Amino acid sequence: MELITIIFCLITIDYVIFISLLIYGFAKVKSFEKIDLQPKTTFSIIVPFRNEEKNFRTLLDSISQLNYPLDLFEIIVIDDFSNDNSEKIFNKWRMENGLIQTTLLENLRLSNSPKKDAISRAVPVVKNEWIITTDADCEVPRNWLLAFDNYIQSHEVEMLVGAVNVKAKWNPFHYFQQMDLMSLQGTTIGSFGLREAFMCNGANFAYTKNLFNSLGGFNGNAKIASGDDVFLLQKAVKQNAEKVHYLKNIESIVLTKPENNILKLFMQRVRWASKTGSYDSDFAKGLAVVVLLMNASFVAGCGLWIAGFADWKLLTIAFGLKLVVDYILLLKTNSFLQKGKFLFPIISSLVYPFFSSVVGFYSLVGTFTWKDRSFKK
Repeated sequence: MELITIIFCLITIDYVIFISLLIYGFAKVKSFEKIDLQPKTTFSIIVPFRNEEKNFRTLLDSISQLNYPLDLFEIIVIDDFSNDNSEKIFNKWRMENGLIQTTLLENLRLSNSPKKDAISRAVPVVKNEWIITTDADCEVPRNWLLAFDNYIQSHEVEMLVGAVNVKAKWNPFHYFQQMDLMSLQGTTIGSFGLREAFMCNGANFAYTKNLFNSLGGFNGNAKIASGDDVFLLQKAVKQNAEKVHYLKNIESIVLTKPENNILKLFMQRVRWASKTGSYDSDFAKGLAVVVLLMNASFVAGCGLWIAGFADWKLLTIAFGLKLVVDYILLLKTNSFLQKGKFLFPIISSLVYPFFSSVVGFYSLVGTFTWKDRSFKK
């Protein structure tokens, strides 16, 4: 019993230290306000897609409404063997927006990662200096490219990470996903502030074509199904961290659609978690282990308490400490992403350790399905 108590306390202390560091790092990343510079950066928007007929038009319409000169950007979409009407939707949109430079490509499967293959397929035909990726189930803000352009003109940078938020309806399932993604965004920003950047989201991710080629693209991690974003980021940080920045700008936040199916959400999170063991960052690996152990120990502690082998007071104190540091990080992240009311996430915080533990352990041994395909770890 004493050994269990000591282990539980050590895990809790480590967790509080890691999250406190992220809170400190978050504050170190300064917000950036666009300064109305004359746009001059050229962008190639790359969008891989597979069976996105329900979402694709929303993204495309948001791109057509961008407040950016039409001659300074193009959109390249890569069809990853869709068997629905996604391609027809794109072609119809292209006919309605003839002034926007567009290219439609078919994917070439060369690795275990369809998305990496799609981006690699697009890069050779990219006409512009900067590549910016997003997903087909997203919606980009009107000043998206303008914010990126202003930052690029103001800083010496070759890779720029942007924020992603869930466009949620106010139901518990969507709210849970919003809190989950918000925690990942807070971790991302905090790690940049600590100069330990290891995470980003390919739904809002920009880099120069020269940098992509100099890094050898996705060479070295093509066998991993996920990670078209984080592994490229980690390679860039290793090569020259000073040229990799975070764009903390409210006008550049991309909105993504929440899942409406618990199994799809689970598989999505397993896909994300499956790449953690291949991270190149010791800080990232340490954080991942401590977070998994903290969540798993809370689950185990609940079981031991029910069985009469754990003190509820210790469990309450540990959960309280976890809740406090989690809430501070979420509150800071919410102030950036939402600019609105923030509910104390008691229910999500109680559910999350169970969900996260199952995802974490399953990702170590299980397979996952995504877009009607099965992938091994």
